Amino acid sequence: MSEFISKKIGTAVANYKSGNDAPSDANLSLTQVLKQLCGECDGACDLDEREARELMSAILDAGIGELELGATLALLERKPVALSELLGYSTALVQRCSRLRAPAGPARPVVFASYHGVRSHAHLLPLIALTLQRLGVPVLVHGALDGGGGGVAAAYVFRELGVFPCASLTLAQSRLDEGKLAFVPTAVLAPGMAELLSLKGRLGFGSLVQALARLLAPFETGALHVVAANPVMGIGLLREYLAASGLTALLLEGTEGEAFVDPLRRPLIEYVGPAGDCRALFEAEGAALKQPATLPMATDAHSAAAWIRRAMTGEVPLPLPLVNQIACCLYGAGYTDDMNQAKAIVAVETGSLATA
Repeated sequence: MSEFISKKIGTAVANYKSGNDAPSDANLSLTQVLKQLCGECDGACDLDEREARELMSAILDAGIGELELGATLALLERKPVALSELLGYSTALVQRCSRLRAPAGPARPVVFASYHGVRSHAHLLPLIALTLQRLGVPVLVHGALDGGGGGVAAAYVFRELGVFPCASLTLAQSRLDEGKLAFVPTAVLAPGMAELLSLKGRLGFGSLVQALARLLAPFETGALHVVAANPVMGIGLLREYLAASGLTALLLEGTEGEAFVDPLRRPLIEYVGPAGDCRALFEAEGAALKQPATLPMATDAHSAAAWIRRAMTGEVPLPLPLVNQIACCLYGAGYTDDMNQAKAIVAVETGSLATA
C-alpha cells in the first residue's frame, strides 16, 4: 500500500474527528497508525485499543471516503486481529448498536449471530433457538437475510418455519416480551455495520467485518452470547476477548462458522462468566458418533425446516451434540444453576435418554 494512500486514509479519519481539513496532531497520529498497518514503518505493530476504537468509529459513521474506506478495509482484512484491536473495534460497535430490554423472567436472553450461510450441512441453528424458546428462554437471533455466495442462511430456514424478520426494534421487543423468538436483521440493530456488510459483495472481501458483526450486543447487560469461532477469530482470541469484555458467553467451534455444533461430533463447549472465568462444560469428542443420528436428507431450507418440525414433535431424535448445546444454553442463561439439572431437563424435553 503506498504512502499516498496511507496519508489519504489518515487525513480522512482525522477530518471526521475534527470536522474540518486543518492539520492536527490527531491527523499525524492516525496517519502513522495506518502506516503501521501498511508495514511502512520500522517495527510495524498492532493498534492499541484507543486507536482501534477511533478508527472503527470513523468507519461505522461514514467518516471516511469510499476510496479510503476500501483501502482501510483491505489493510485490516490482511492483518491478524490483536486483542487490543478487537476490544477497540467492539467498543465502537457497541456504542452504535441499538439496545433492547431483557424480558422479565428468571432466564437471561440467549443471543445467536448468523452471518454465514452453510453449504455442507443443514442449518440447524433454528432448532436450538426454537427449543430454547419453547422452554421459556428469551431468544434473539441477529444476522444476515441471505446466505452469501449460495449458502443456506438461518433466515431462510426461519422463514420456512414461520419466523419472519423483525422490521423494527419495537416489533423485536414486542416479540421478546410475548415469549416469542425474535430474528432481527443487522440493519435494524446497527445500520452502520449493515452498510459495511453490504460492501462485501462489491469488494470481494469482508471477513473481518462479518466476524465483528457476530459480536453485536443487543442487550445492555444480562444476556448469554453463543459465540462461534471462525477463520478470522479463533478460539484463543475469542476466549481472551470474552474474558476481558465482561460478557457472559458460550464459546464453541461452530458449523461452517455458525453458532451450532456439528451434529455428528461435539466440539469443546466452554462457559465464560462475566468475571472472566472460563471452564469447559463439555469436552470435544475425538470421533464421530458411533450411531449417527438421522439428519435431514438434504441441506436446502425446506428440507431443514421439515426435519426440524419432526424433531420438535419427537418424530426423530435430536443428535446428541445438539442436545448437549441446548443444555449448555439453559445453564448459561441461568434457567438452572446446576449443569446436571440442565442436562436432565433437556433429556426430558427432547426425548434423549443420554446427555453425557
